[in-house]
Amino acid sequence: MKRIITGIVITTFFFGLVVLSYAQKPYRVGTTTASFLEIGFGTAGSAMGDAYVSVANDLSSIYWNPAGLSYMKQSEAQFIYQPWIADINTSFAGVGLVFPTIGTFALGVIQVGYGDIEVTNMQMQDGTGEFYSANDLAVSISFARRLAQWFAFGASGKFISSKIWHTNASAFAVDLGVIVNTHFFSPTGNRKHGLNIGMSISNYGTKMKYDGMDLLNPIDILPNEEGNFRDVAGKFSLQAWELPLIFRIGISVTPIVMDLNRLTLAVDALHPNNNYESVNIGAQYKRIVPTVGDFYLCAGYKALFMKESEYGLAFGGGMVLRLMHNIGLKVEYAYRGIGVLGKTHCYTIGVLF
Repeated sequence: MKRIITGIVITTFFFGLVVLSYAQKPYRVGTTTASFLEIGFGTAGSAMGDAYVSVANDLSSIYWNPAGLSYMKQSEAQFIYQPWIADINTSFAGVGLVFPTIGTFALGVIQVGYGDIEVTNMQMQDGTGEFYSANDLAVSISFARRLAQWFAFGASGKFISSKIWHTNASAFAVDLGVIVNTHFFSPTGNRKHGLNIGMSISNYGTKMKYDGMDLLNPIDILPNEEGNFRDVAGKFSLQAWELPLIFRIGISVTPIVMDLNRLTLAVDALHPNNNYESVNIGAQYKRIVPTVGDFYLCAGYKALFMKESEYGLAFGGGMVLRLMHNIGLKVEYAYRGIGVLGKTHCYTIGVLF
């Protein structure tokens, strides 16, 4: 078992080194596609300023760190609605099934809708009367397992699709993650209250190349000569674009464990392939009410030390109400400020069974 765990850690660090090998220059900004994969899906994680890679322990771990799925105590179905900037709507739906002797299997779907946009051209700049739409989609299948009491590993395979009117592109990618529990700084001596170390690599996969009938364009090969074919069938050949590869590493501690109260502090460092490195910080206070459920408040700050970042303060909260027959109802809310781009809200409802 130790050899297996060591092999997984070495493999994950290897992928991390591959990510770090990308040149971190300003000209990389805006050079990847499927940017919706950088938004952040998961209310608790968003409320903690995206400092969640070592804290993830519910179905939203599909996005933050698939290893966190192994800490789910019950199967869960979850739906997240997250109105984004510029009237863009994003949502997440997923289900995770816990098999105590095997691990946790999960299926998650991220959908982004950009609404209806009026078609214009050089001749009809006020609109042609037509409208087009754009949509993004990511479908993930995940598996996670605790290989030891102190070590968890998770992986996701995902299909990513993007469509703009009659033009579309697709790609395949994998996410890998680990979480290590230690006794360090534990006020109770229990590993689950000690220093947690989390690491994940997201969107390591193929490039996306858009193609479709919107790229067709008739060409006059010799416009200044008579007698040639005036409208030869032509088509724009677009460049293939990389996915937004993100390497996350973070730590979290629970310095206050008092009967029914918990305080968790977390710090994440991010290295993307299309921007500067940054740091996220967050905190979560949880109050356990016996026979009723858990109540928690979160706050955080995203993208510290990133140049020209519009991200800032985030906060939110939620509760898990315990119902009859071991059923739980989860309700969460998060707020995020994005500078001149305004603010966003995130709403989650889930069922534990």
